[in-house]
Formats: sequence, C-alpha cells, structure tokens
Amino acid sequence: MSQSLRRVVWSIWVLIAPAAFASLPDFQDLVEQVSPAVVNISTQSSAPQMQRPGQQPDLDQLPPFFREFFERGLPAPPQQREGRSLGSGFIISDDGYLLTNNHVVDGADSILVRLSDRREYLAEVVGTDPRTDVALLKIDGENLPVVKIADSDGLRQGQWVVAIGSPFGFDYSVTAGIVSALGRALPDESYVPFIQTDVAINPGNSGGPLFNLDGEVVGINSQIFTRSGGFMGLSFAIPSNLVMNVADQIRETGTVQRGWLGVLIQEVSRDLALSFGLDKPMGALIAQASPNGPAGKAGVQPGDIVVRFNGKAVDRSSALPPMVGLVRPGQSVPVDIVRNGRPLTLMVTIEQLPEPDQVSQNRPIPNRAVLGMTVEPLSDALRSDLNLDGGVLVKDVTGDPAASAGLRAGDVITQLGGESLRSLEDLRRIVPTLPTDRPIPVLVVRGGNSTFLTLRIGR
Repeated sequence: MSQSLRRVVWSIWVLIAPAAFASLPDFQDLVEQVSPAVVNISTQSSAPQMQRPGQQPDLDQLPPFFREFFERGLPAPPQQREGRSLGSGFIISDDGYLLTNNHVVDGADSILVRLSDRREYLAEVVGTDPRTDVALLKIDGENLPVVKIADSDGLRQGQWVVAIGSPFGFDYSVTAGIVSALGRALPDESYVPFIQTDVAINPGNSGGPLFNLDGEVVGINSQIFTRSGGFMGLSFAIPSNLVMNVADQIRETGTVQRGWLGVLIQEVSRDLALSFGLDKPMGALIAQASPNGPAGKAGVQPGDIVVRFNGKAVDRSSALPPMVGLVRPGQSVPVDIVRNGRPLTLMVTIEQLPEPDQVSQNRPIPNRAVLGMTVEPLSDALRSDLNLDGGVLVKDVTGDPAASAGLRAGDVITQLGGESLRSLEDLRRIVPTLPTDRPIPVLVVRGGNSTFLTLRIGR
C-alpha cells in the first residue's frame, strides 16, 4: 500500500471511527445505578453425603467398628457434611422482598444475603415455585435499594441486555450481550418461555437479574447450555412478567395457582399442516382433550389446531403451555382454533393445574386393516383400560403406507382423515374416501398418550 493510500484510509477511519463507537452502548451509568439492588446469596445446609468413589478416609481416625468395614473393602457410612452454594438475587421492595432461583435456596438451612455496601442479612423463604424455578425471600431492612421491573413482552430479538451476578463467587461481575431468541422451550420446563441470550453466565449468576439498557429487569438468569460445565454462548433467563406473576401470588396467598387447559398437544409438522388444510406449520395441534377438562367441556376436540390463545398468537405448540399457565383459574378466555380447515373461536374457562398424580389420563383411539396393516376391534377390557369410546387396534404392520407413517402393532387408531373411528365398520367406510394427493392425519393412542401421524396413500 502506498503512503498516499495509507493517508486516505487513515483519514476515512478518523472520520467514521467516532460514529461507529458512539453507536455501541455504554454500560457504566447503568451498572452504577442498578448494582446497589443486586445481592449475593450464600446458603448453608447439612445433609448426609456418601463417601466419594475412590476417596480413602483416614482409618486411624475411625472407631474400631467402622475401621473393620474399610479394611474388608466395604463402603463407608454416610457422612454429615456442610453444604454451601453461591447465587445471586435482586431486591424488589424497599422493605426487603427479593427474588432468586428456587435451585439456589432449595434445601438450605440458612440463607445469607450480602449487599454491595457489605451489609449482610439472614433471609427467610417466603415461598418457592419449583415449576418456574422462582423463589421469593425476605430480609429485615428498611429503605433498601430496589430494581425497576420491565414488561418482558416488550423484549425484541437482538436487543442489548446486561447481567450482574457472582459467577464462581466473583461478586458483582458485569457481562453483556444480546437477546438471541424469545419464547424458548427447554426439556421439562414447559411453563417457562425462556429468554435466550449470549450473555456470559456461569455458576453463581443463577438468580441474578438480566437488565435492559433502561436499567429495568427483564428476567432472572437461570440456566446455561453447556457441554463443558462452563459458558458456551447459550444462556437462558426467566421472563420478568412470569417471575412477577409468581412472586405476586406467593405474597398474596403463599401458593402459586397455574392455569390448566386439559389437553395433550403436539407440534404441527409440514405434513400435518397440509393434512389439516393449513398453508404452513403453525399453532398447537390437540392430540387429546380430556372430556372432564376445561377444553373438553368447551368443545375442543382432537384434531383442532390452536392458533390464538387469549388474544395472543400461538406460533408453535411450545408457546401454548406458558400462556395457559399465566391465566388465573376461573377466568374465561377466547381460544381460536382451526377445525377441518375452518376458523372457530371457543370460550374456555380455565381451571387450576392439578398435581402430577391427579391429572386425569383420558385417552383417545386409532385405525384398521388394508393400508399396510391388519387390525381388529378393541376388546372391552382394553377400551375400559384406555378410557375410550371406540377405536381400532393395530394387530400388525405389514407394509406401506402404515409402515411409512410410523404406525406400530399395539397402536389404537381413533381418528382417520379427520373423522372419528370407533369400529371396523367406520374404517371400511372411511378408507375409500381418503385423498391420495395430500397427507392424511391419523390419531393414535400409544403408551396411554395420543399423537397424530400422517399417512400418505399411493407412496
């Protein structure tokens, strides 16, 4: 590069560099403003712990009886060991209410809360909600610094966010990044539409706040995705709207009530979308609706596709459970569905989510011979066991299209092509009318649960 060209490049850089750097956010004032309301949380607990594999105790320090066990190669007895954990949190009221993750304080005998000015308080657990991993604590204080809470529904993908916490015990560490995605569903976390970010989060950040650039809390940092045990660019936060809904219920009643629709849902694949007359995959497909559940009472049926719930679009099946969970039991809400290609709105009165062992196991049914399978009528015993009105039992799968659809021996077919299938007679009547130019939805009961498959005739 010639000297004259270097001068030109340098001149251009001098002109554009200030503008480029000016567009980047400056977190200094934000951090100074919000840090006083962020807290460090340490817990202590005593619980029996087994000797770690390969760890040899000092035999001379053991009583003769236990020494004999080790000399014979037998395992050590459980030992009492004090457990400690570190986490983060933030104060939401000047009289000492604060929030953190349930997993930070779960099983703790004592909880110590330390502020940025080094004041320390012993905290009491007001209440917890393991389903959302939220815990509400209380310390005895007055005129404490507090955070502002944002409306997390206003978050946008690509927005800057800041986390403050104590990763690995390094108090008040600040990390920043952007919102990578919204409404993420994680395994076994169906009631939390997580905020995904690329903010560096590590052990000790749990329970700490995630701020927007206005210094408002948009979520609680809760989980990371990792294969190494450390941060790998994927962190997840619980949205502030959900957190405050849980916190308010705990303060008001001491418990958390969560809405229940009484359905089993599945994702709408491309083939299922075509089979139900949709232009593209969307919504939550109802695979099963408990007759005694809120949806069943309102007329929701297997094969319905929920596209809007309480005025909000349902783009994916994973979006529906959090929406339902936020509705207080007893409230009636509109549920927009697509049934046989036609839009329909039903009013559903939401009920309280039962405990896992109380959820009714009402199940629907499957299909018949020809179509690459042999079938037989349901026995009275199986019909009673599955709580079905009818259906056809798949005895054996001999070829396509049943094999390609994923049908298996033991499946019970309860719907075929959008029509209820109660008997072999229904199957004989429906099969000749099935289309050959698009996928056909087949509702089956397998292992006690309902699921939709797609069948293609002529393949």
